[in-house]
Amino acid sequence: MDPRDITDEMSRARADFHDLLTTTTVGELRRPSNGTRWTNEQLLFHMLFGYLVVRALLFLVRGFARLPPVASKTFAAMLDAGTKPFHVINYAGSLGGARVLGYSGMDRLMGHVIASLQASLAAEPGTGLQRGMHFPQGWDPYFKDFMTLLDVYHYATQHYDHHRRQLTLGTAAGH
Repeated sequence: MDPRDITDEMSRARADFHDLLTTTTVGELRRPSNGTRWTNEQLLFHMLFGYLVVRALLFLVRGFARLPPVASKTFAAMLDAGTKPFHVINYAGSLGGARVLGYSGMDRLMGHVIASLQASLAAEPGTGLQRGMHFPQGWDPYFKDFMTLLDVYHYATQHYDHHRRQLTLGTAAGH
């Protein structure tokens, strides 16, 4: 995948997120989502959180890429061993995020984090994008055994699009 395509994907997700938060009623946002235990607003926060997590993952990948591969393989295995607690924390973490930040706060934060990721991606040397590490595959369906920095940048919007399909908002049907 080309870095420009990833940047374009992020811009599309950013515009979609903004549209969802500014054109959807509070009643629709508080309805249950499809296939999760979250409401639409909680799922939207989780979708935002996916981009926030990517910023942290980039630091991990850059660090582990400098070590022998066994280091990240061991780290990923340890994380995989904690998959069940991770899923509980992941679920609980999104329960109050939308209420704490508010819809306008979520919208601003999404704009900020995507701009930050796009700037980081643009500044990344091409060869650096191929550095990578092993990932805990049990944590997310889009985590592969080995992911490069480019894969991690792309992951954010894969995660977004996956959950976008689970929203039960009036405008979500056409997505």
